[in-house]
Amino acid sequence: MLKVQEIRELIKLVDQSSIDEFVYEYDGSKIKMKKNVVGSVQVAQPAKQVVIEEAPEAQPVVEQVAAIKQEMKTEAPKQEVVEEDTSHLHKIVSPMVGTFYQASSPEAGPYVKAGDKVSKDSIVCIVEAMKLFNEIEAEVNGEIVEILVKDGQLVEYGQPLFLVKPE
Repeated sequence: MLKVQEIRELIKLVDQSSIDEFVYEYDGSKIKMKKNVVGSVQVAQPAKQVVIEEAPEAQPVVEQVAAIKQEMKTEAPKQEVVEEDTSHLHKIVSPMVGTFYQASSPEAGPYVKAGDKVSKDSIVCIVEAMKLFNEIEAEVNGEIVEILVKDGQLVEYGQPLFLVKPE
């Protein structure tokens, strides 16, 4: 089998030559290179598609694809990320690695929902670790603003579970 450097040299030689197609077969391996392909090349991206009807004869296909990718990057719509200021909110974090549960059982309702008032000793969820169900308390008096994890989701030590607006 050819080494990577040898393949790169072959690509360079084919690119600089006047041949349009090169095929190399040896011991069950096959390398096939084409250039100056006339036809259509399509590159798809969500919500945008670029089609080149005819490839210029002097420009290798690899360069055409690179140019299309670059064009798609520059024309992609910019998405602004707006982060809310949560510095004034208290984060209830997981004290251990485990599985987050919003209720004491699948049939029971969740301990808290967004908008609920809680006190320091209110139970807000359960984190199961090694078959032990650990009740997590709110730690502050306030209002649940947001639940940051889904029921049944694995959580890490120190991972925020709830945002609470303290009173």
